Amino acid sequence: MPLGPLRPSPLVEQAAERLREQIAAGHWAVGSKLPGETTLARKLGVGRSTVREALRALAGAGLVQPRQGAGVFVLATEPTRDWPTRLRRAAVTDVYEVRMAVEVQAARLAARRRTPEDVAAMEAALEGRRVASGADDAAFVDADIAFHAAVVAAAHNPVLDDLFAEFTPVLRQGLIDLLSLTGLRTHDPNTADEAHEALVRAVADGDAEAAAEVVREELEDPFAGQDGVRTPSSGTAPAPPRTPS
Repeated sequence: MPLGPLRPSPLVEQAAERLREQIAAGHWAVGSKLPGETTLARKLGVGRSTVREALRALAGAGLVQPRQGAGVFVLATEPTRDWPTRLRRAAVTDVYEVRMAVEVQAARLAARRRTPEDVAAMEAALEGRRVASGADDAAFVDADIAFHAAVVAAAHNPVLDDLFAEFTPVLRQGLIDLLSLTGLRTHDPNTADEAHEALVRAVADGDAEAAAEVVREELEDPFAGQDGVRTPSSGTAPAPPRTPS
């Protein structure tokens, strides 16, 4: 698609989109220098300030890079998606797999590093989860996630804290949807309570491997035994979890 005059609407967005199309089509190869602002403005039928803002948007997307005194160069043909954007578009099953990796290690570290305050926070969160068993699915999932956040916090690793916080919104909605579809809590409103209590006990006792194993078994269990669904070890993507855990 050749460059040409733009419609009189959000010109910066239009200019950025037209330039993005040209880059994606290979009109300017990776590593090449874009024409100057004056040339681009003339071809697009806009002012230099509009082109400047459009290039800034492309730079923010990781497509181009301005170099002082040299011009603007193409870095990539596809925009770089930041972490929150990737998570918003991720399938809940993918997020759940990452959750397992994060929480198993967090439980192990929590058992080694927990303080009396951490244990008290976990016990309070466990009680909050039990209280929420009489509430709707959304409130129960919130209480369940709060419990697991307390375990992650006890690991005293800010990177694990951040990872857990980043994927929690996607996980939360996925689990609410699953509970609504399956009706699992109809017969077991406080599902997996024993496993959660065992996790608190393992962390409090400082038994790192027991804590990790409790989390591993609880997060793996929802995938097992579902009709027509392969388990994660089979090499295919697992079905979404049947319950928060």
